[in-house]
Amino acid sequence: MTKSIVVIPTYNEIENIESIINAVFSLETPFHVLIVDDNSPDGTSKKVQELQKIYNDRLFLEVRTKKAGLGTAYVHGFKWSLSNDYDYIFEMDADFSHNPKDLERLLSACKNDKADVAIGSRYSTGVNVVNWPLNRVLMSYFASVYVKIITGMKIHDATAGFICYNKEVLKNIKLDRIKFIGYAFQIEMKYRAYVKKYNIVEVPIIFTDRTKGVSKMSGSIIREAVFGVIMLRIRKLFNRL
Repeated sequence: MTKSIVVIPTYNEIENIESIINAVFSLETPFHVLIVDDNSPDGTSKKVQELQKIYNDRLFLEVRTKKAGLGTAYVHGFKWSLSNDYDYIFEMDADFSHNPKDLERLLSACKNDKADVAIGSRYSTGVNVVNWPLNRVLMSYFASVYVKIITGMKIHDATAGFICYNKEVLKNIKLDRIKFIGYAFQIEMKYRAYVKKYNIVEVPIIFTDRTKGVSKMSGSIIREAVFGVIMLRIRKLFNRL
């Protein structure tokens, strides 16, 4: 039987965590969920532990000692998932900006249509973003255009964080060499898969901004993305990726 797991990093997501876990487990496909929590002071991990009593064979929790960045949380989750022999491994936010129902569409793209990486894309069929201010939409959209120009990737949504990976991709893209933690992490993952010529497809989704909790976006994350793309390209040119 195919094993699929959704990795959800959290920091202070007490307002969303129970609802997002229940939403994933209400789907017809029997997804498992791994929460990677950065020692949230609001009790996020305690709520997950309570839910594990209900979903004891499908819900897993890894608690790190401190807030250490989205990228390192995902790498932690990917390694855990590979060591537990999952076939398809997902990235998804905890705040419902990604619709859990779309997990099944991403899985179908990989399992049935033979994609190696399926991206839940906000921009492959126009701009499908709800409740974002215009300046943030423009920043995100043109960030992907910038990434296309610098890297040569034909991906419309390079900073997307809603993704399904075939396990072979994560085994082969050298997770220990991942350098970035924010938007640049998402770009780096896609670029490493692209360089290795994996089949990357985009599945159109509607992205809805969070209604509960606080965004983790910051100026340093944006700067990392801008300069990180250039560094990725340089490292590729010198065969040091």
